[in-house]
Amino acid sequence: MPDRAQVTSLEALEAFRARLIIYREKAGRVLDEISDEVIRTRLWLQSDRINHWQGQIRRCQKELELRQQELFSAQLSGLRDASYAQQHAVVRAKQKLREAEARLQKVKIWNRQFDQRVETPARQVEKLRHVLQHDLGAAIAHLDAIGKTLADYAALRPASPEPPAPDSPQPG
Repeated sequence: MPDRAQVTSLEALEAFRARLIIYREKAGRVLDEISDEVIRTRLWLQSDRINHWQGQIRRCQKELELRQQELFSAQLSGLRDASYAQQHAVVRAKQKLREAEARLQKVKIWNRQFDQRVETPARQVEKLRHVLQHDLGAAIAHLDAIGKTLADYAALRPASPEPPAPDSPQPG
């Protein structure tokens, strides 16, 4: 059995530790981006999309009123072809209004369901963040300690073998 361990690559251990640190930093940034995206999506649903579709509904209501007035005017003038075109325009305006109202309702439903749907994946992201910050942090510190211990061990010089004692005369 050898008197000494064969420590051949402290560099490999340090390279692994360095790569682990880089991985932890990159993964942390990705998790931050995910959290930011969740917040942006929530704000987008709560403000931007609600305001957008409410504005679209108002625009569609004005358009419908205009088309209904045009239809009424065409009916009063007695023009059948114009009346038919105006009726078609009113139908299209009503359809657009219904679509905008349906979209607004979908956005409201998404708003109500957002936290329920995002809660479980968000919890998983937080668990992973904990692993990255605490567990990988401890692993990196442990690898650092191991590296220092092995470096100190590698620096030790083996005790040189003692020369034989001069108690017996050497033939000579």
